[in-house]
Amino acid sequence: MERMEIGHIEGREYERKGTVWTASAHIVTAVIGSGVLALAWSVAQLGWIAGPLALTAFAIVTCYTSTLLANAYRAPDPVTGSRNRTYMEAVRSYLSPREVYMCAVAQYVNLWGTMVGYTITATISMVAIKRANCFHKYGHEANCEASGTFLMLVFGIIELILSQFPNLEKITWLSVMAAIMSFAYSFIGLGLSIGKWIGNGFTKGDLIGTVGLSPAKKTWSSLQALGNIAFAYTFAEVLIEIQDTLKPSAPENVTMKKATFYGIGATTMFYLSLGCAGYAAFGNNAPGNILTGFGFYEPFWLVDIGNLCVILHLFGAYQVYAQPIFAAVERHVAAKWPDAKFINRVHTVNVPLFNSTLSFTLSKLIFRSIIILVTTLVAMMVPFFNAVLGLLGALSFWPLTVYFPISMHIAQERIGRGMPKWFFLHGLSIFCLMISIAVSIGSVVDIASSLKMSAPFKTIG
Repeated sequence: MERMEIGHIEGREYERKGTVWTASAHIVTAVIGSGVLALAWSVAQLGWIAGPLALTAFAIVTCYTSTLLANAYRAPDPVTGSRNRTYMEAVRSYLSPREVYMCAVAQYVNLWGTMVGYTITATISMVAIKRANCFHKYGHEANCEASGTFLMLVFGIIELILSQFPNLEKITWLSVMAAIMSFAYSFIGLGLSIGKWIGNGFTKGDLIGTVGLSPAKKTWSSLQALGNIAFAYTFAEVLIEIQDTLKPSAPENVTMKKATFYGIGATTMFYLSLGCAGYAAFGNNAPGNILTGFGFYEPFWLVDIGNLCVILHLFGAYQVYAQPIFAAVERHVAAKWPDAKFINRVHTVNVPLFNSTLSFTLSKLIFRSIIILVTTLVAMMVPFFNAVLGLLGALSFWPLTVYFPISMHIAQERIGRGMPKWFFLHGLSIFCLMISIAVSIGSVVDIASSLKMSAPFKTIG
């Protein structure tokens, strides 16, 4: 008889029923997001040779290290060991306390940075809708510039309201909507790119990408493109959680490896299609954001729908990244002042529109408000889509996708220093570290140069 496995969520039991196909779907949903909007621009910086090669190379590295991470779901044995239900638990099982601390820093920096990136991306899409309607009404040469400051504040206020829900489980509908919206705007971007490519009657672009730039500018933009691609593939921080949904009729690591291959494979085919179609359509003038760079003016309503899907997606995705930060802060505060009324007294407010009530504590209201306010202010100060995505990709790719999976695999398999596989794994880790450092420098340089030509709190780019 098949062994029944029971998991726990907040004290409640659940039966694990996940399969290779549900896990593959979770992976595709986790990976495909706002990063796809920058793929055409990224391929344009690298060209017809290096662009597709970079997309394929990041897919191969992500797929390989994800299989190593899948083995860390159980410890000490990948098949019979005890479960690790989160990324942090896996690191704690195999590595030192210092590395557990490093993992925590990497995860929370990535979570918060993504919140900043999502605030910028959503605001850019809001501005694009206003401008698209203006161009349609007054012509493509009209002055349709628009400030995103107020819209960014609106986005922050909506996220503040959503943040008062107790946890992600209470807003599952928001996550489902976010997943549907991400696929919708991705396919709209692909369809518009293919349509423009066919309409041109020829394929644009160069083998080496953008031309006419200074060597320094070409280097920084190429590094930034690599960061954008790395960001587009990021999903390591949720891999263990996805694996924890799998039923144990077959070893979870075997099922997860198959799911990773299918999920990353499908995503890579889509990324190559969108990145290359966008580059073929626009050539070296590919916009940084395929839906907001106004390579497409018409049909304006379809561009508007695509940007609306981006906004709706990011309303939900923001909370997926924010809730773990909220939980960590609130656990720390509760542990420090366990008896404070400020923390424990629950206030209830009626919500007539939804015929329900909303419960909160003053501590939750204040701390979550501060986090969202700081996030919004930082987004206002550095509202640069491609540079911020490149930096986020660099900061998350090496530690979470490469270093910790490789380190845990070495510890699990007891791979001794000096063995051929030891040299291979460390060589891969060091190579990826060098790329992440270079991409970080390139993104920071671009942010610094962009700040010289923009007005924080006013310019959205």
